[in-house]
Amino acid sequence: MNKNAYSTTDESARRSARMGVQMNNIDRSLQQLIDDVLASDIYHAYMVQCARIKEQPELKKQVDEYRARNWELQTNETTTFEQIDRFEREYAGFRDIPMVEDFLAAELAFCRLLQNINLRLTEAMNFE
Repeated sequence: MNKNAYSTTDESARRSARMGVQMNNIDRSLQQLIDDVLASDIYHAYMVQCARIKEQPELKKQVDEYRARNWELQTNETTTFEQIDRFEREYAGFRDIPMVEDFLAAELAFCRLLQNINLRLTEAMNFE
């Protein structure tokens, strides 16, 4: 057999072994990050508020409708300030309900935590 065939195969095997070790390190680090997020006060506060709001099915339904409309306004390129202002006025009293306010605040804190993780990771990788 050709000597070059062995060296190519050997190099490929070494590269695969290195990649396997690196992926194991990444997997362990990722699992540690997941564990840390799950153990965080922010995540626990979010889960407490999720459980509380689920105890009130009608209120949960209204919160979900609010979140869906809010997301739609935020992601639609044609949304105007007038539409946002109208939405905020429409839901002003709703957001003053303590359980709703507590849930949305906990959800926002959790989302910001996840966004910060993603931002820091992509910035560190010079991802364009």
